[in-house]
Amino acid sequence: MARGDLTDARWAVLETFLPKGVKPGRPSVHGERQLIDGIRFRTRTGIRWRDLPERHGPWETVCGLFQRRQRNGTWHRIFEQLQAQADAKGLITWEVSVNSTIARAHQRAAGARLRVGLTCSRLYEIV
Repeated sequence: MARGDLTDARWAVLETFLPKGVKPGRPSVHGERQLIDGIRFRTRTGIRWRDLPERHGPWETVCGLFQRRQRNGTWHRIFEQLQAQADAKGLITWEVSVNSTIARAHQRAAGARLRVGLTCSRLYEIV
């Protein structure tokens, strides 16, 4: 197990949210945990799919799993379920912070025109 891979405890939690489907045909050579670790590695590091280390399986397989789960909404459902679970345990604090900071811009920034006959050097003296 590499440094950023899922621990057994985290995999046990995540596995309960993953869809259980039995596809007909030949079983997959690569385990789902290995492929999801590849997805997590790619999103964590920002590398291209083709640069994915071989320990996560073929990049085409990992990319295909990610895209299928993205299209059918699996990742969003997992996020919502994990968020609801954490909220039920009281691990999320829902606070709203309103900031009323005002940043005023100079008239020149808003596109105001210079007065006729006013040079830039004279403008700096006025301001």
